[in-house]
Amino acid sequence: MVDPNGSGRRTPSADRSRRPPSSFVEDANVTDPGIHEAFETEWPDCWERAADLLEWDEPYGTVLDDADAPFYRWFTGGRLNASHNCLDRHVDGGAKNHAAIRWEGKHGESRTYTYRELYTAVNAFAAALGELGVGEGDVVTIYLPTIPELPIAMLACARIGAPHSVVYAGLSADRLATRLEAADSDHLVTCDGYYRRGDAFNQKRKVDNAVLSLSRSVETVVVDRLGGAFEHDLADGQYDYDTLVDAHAGTTVEPVPRDAEEMLFLMYTSGTTGEPKGVVHTTGGYLAYAAWTARAVLDLKPEDTHWCTADIGWITGHSYVVYGPLALGTTTLMYEGSPDYPDRDRLWEIVDRNAVDVFYTAPTVIQAAMKWGEEYPARHDLSSLRLLGTVGEPISPRPWEWYHEHVGGGECPIVDTWWQTETGGHVVTTLPAIDGMKPGAAGPGLPGHDVRILDDAGEEVEPGRAGYLALGRPWPGMARTLYGNDERFLEEYWREFSDPEDDEWIYFGGDAAVVDADGYVTVLGRVDDVISVGGHRLSTMEIESVILEVAGVAEAAVVGAEATGVYAYVSVERGHDDESAIEERIKERIETAIGPIARPEAVIFASDLPKTRSGKIMRRLLEDVAAGEELGDTSALRNPEIVGEIQSSVRNC
Repeated sequence: MVDPNGSGRRTPSADRSRRPPSSFVEDANVTDPGIHEAFETEWPDCWERAADLLEWDEPYGTVLDDADAPFYRWFTGGRLNASHNCLDRHVDGGAKNHAAIRWEGKHGESRTYTYRELYTAVNAFAAALGELGVGEGDVVTIYLPTIPELPIAMLACARIGAPHSVVYAGLSADRLATRLEAADSDHLVTCDGYYRRGDAFNQKRKVDNAVLSLSRSVETVVVDRLGGAFEHDLADGQYDYDTLVDAHAGTTVEPVPRDAEEMLFLMYTSGTTGEPKGVVHTTGGYLAYAAWTARAVLDLKPEDTHWCTADIGWITGHSYVVYGPLALGTTTLMYEGSPDYPDRDRLWEIVDRNAVDVFYTAPTVIQAAMKWGEEYPARHDLSSLRLLGTVGEPISPRPWEWYHEHVGGGECPIVDTWWQTETGGHVVTTLPAIDGMKPGAAGPGLPGHDVRILDDAGEEVEPGRAGYLALGRPWPGMARTLYGNDERFLEEYWREFSDPEDDEWIYFGGDAAVVDADGYVTVLGRVDDVISVGGHRLSTMEIESVILEVAGVAEAAVVGAEATGVYAYVSVERGHDDESAIEERIKERIETAIGPIARPEAVIFASDLPKTRSGKIMRRLLEDVAAGEELGDTSALRNPEIVGEIQSSVRNC
């Protein structure tokens, strides 16, 4: 854990004068500066505003039932259907010809689904699932890349009341099998294969291996993604997606009303014990919160084209590619490929061609784009953009400024968002038309939240001191439990700082942070992303932020080596090839900003850093490289070829 008594974290400037243009403020969804106070005064009834964004089959009776805290229940008594809220009501409301999904494929293919077309596709697949025996409450596992059939399958499951469990398509057969078993799932939707940087990968082989290892039989639906380029056979219990859908074309399936507290989906995430955690999200609270945060933070409107670059296999894709945008009637853009394939202007070419209004991506994507050079965004007309966002990890001031200037034209507000799989949606960030921006700081807690930075004793720390980021109040989008394991849910999130005897329940999700005098939170990273050096505890995120301030550095990742030193992995911007000079500047800057104790034992330069397809740097792999240990499963990497280069550099340093 971080040392709250250690040196104070450098915080962004207290100047909050960075404001969006008046034209943005005038047209924003949320413009009342009194919203924070209103949510405090009205809490918890303030969350009726989120519920009002949805259509309910039966009205809820109570906003919050906390009788069994921390197993909170939201909008109790209400019944609704997520598929209806994302499709039917827009079709019935006159938006049937409005684009719901625009999809960009790996090789330049594109597909657009209007809300009516998406409604038709979802109904057909919902009918097919019903024919296969999927019923209300049955968990359907989905193992697909970023193709339209993925949200179609999710919404089809929601339509018939079957929770879905989406598994990131890059994970291995063993990871898939573990999740199928843990979810008690007897039905799987997958594909024959997918493309990675132009090469076809056999997804079905992984599926077959996973299913063979299970004690139960699993009926499998296979989407033909690769066509004639990749032949595949279907065994007993395996069905072709297109054949099923064609057989039910034109079928209408009435959406099944679900209790607000019934499960909408499972999301498996890594656990500290090695066993994945099945995070349970419910229909009413989650959907209301995803819609409310998409509207308030991302400022989404029906007329927008919104592009969140996250893979749908992660929570960001669930909330801000699928459920949030579609609940609001927005056009959501999906892209199957990598940000630098076939060229390094791929992102900006897509923004330009689709006239994207809101762009939401990971800081690592911005750092990579900064490394490639400003000439790539400069090739394209990005004037359609009116709001930018970041997600996944903190963004340091220098990449923030580059993003603001070269992508947003110095005009677009940036929302730097902190949240987790378990929170379901944004928690700490600015409301773009109300709160000023501070490069490097996420912002205050959203209205209705009680964000605290605590020391080891659970007391709030003074501004500028590192501590533990905790939430002292429930919210509608929160996870309800861990699938089949209430005790682990309590142990993982609620027992660190809560006092059950006083009925005080404080959520702690494992992140460290610091708050400034204005109430703006700067997230330092995971508590377990802390290096112990000479008895001192150092935040890896803090060291990385300092390194990213050095001229010429594009990306940085810091890990501990044998608990005695700091290893810094760095990639540089184009045109900066004097690595020895950059290394010296890095070490000098760290000593000045943090102290000699944080001086890296080694600075390893690489042309790129290992990243998942969602853009996150795989720091655990870098830790294994530094320690000379076996690397384990690297199937989730989008650039596995970089690992050998890094290993060679470490051996030679």
